[in-house]
Amino acid sequence: MQTTQERFAQMSPDKQARLAQYEADNRACRRGQIVFAGSSLMEMFPTEEFVREMGVERTIYNRGVGGFVTGELLQALDVCIFDLAPARLFINIGTNDLTSLDVTVEGLMEQYEKILAAVQDRLPEVEIYMMAYYPVNEDAAPDDFMRGLLRLRNNGRIDEANRAAEKLAARRGARFVDLNAPLRDAQGRLKAEYTIEGMHITETGYRALFPALARLVREPAWPRR
Repeated sequence: MQTTQERFAQMSPDKQARLAQYEADNRACRRGQIVFAGSSLMEMFPTEEFVREMGVERTIYNRGVGGFVTGELLQALDVCIFDLAPARLFINIGTNDLTSLDVTVEGLMEQYEKILAAVQDRLPEVEIYMMAYYPVNEDAAPDDFMRGLLRLRNNGRIDEANRAAEKLAARRGARFVDLNAPLRDAQGRLKAEYTIEGMHITETGYRALFPALARLVREPAWPRR
């Protein structure tokens, strides 16, 4: 039987280690709960801590992996989602894809749809919430390298991707949720006080958007189609 590292040999050691940890953790988890999946913007969201702290009576497992692109999540769906068989899935994946000029929004949505199709095929009753991509703030970047990244992964591309993701959600029977209002400054950028380096979000920023997210977490089960 292959180890996690062998199964995901094409990924970086950091990603392999994170997936190995999740695979071990999953053995003690309850199935049929709420799962958060995606890249670093999901991994860094202290959802489990906030739930306990704020008395939200739901069980949440965060399975975000820093640096993930859509293709990598597609390869790791068993560890990040299927092993937990969630009743409700919150997903935020694809902003790392946008850092490459070789990736179009159309191409990103094709990959995203493959993820949704695989999840819905394996877990036909799952309720999927597609979270809007967060804004960025180039002016908050600390150096030329980060500013260069944010010129590629800019708010224009992010807005275009969000419009496309909203259409994809409607087509796939998922819910597109935009919780970004508390994060935006007057110019529509990620507030400087809520970001680490123009892209990633501080704990204070996550706290600003968590009340709206908690309402979704607490929602009753969707009516069956």
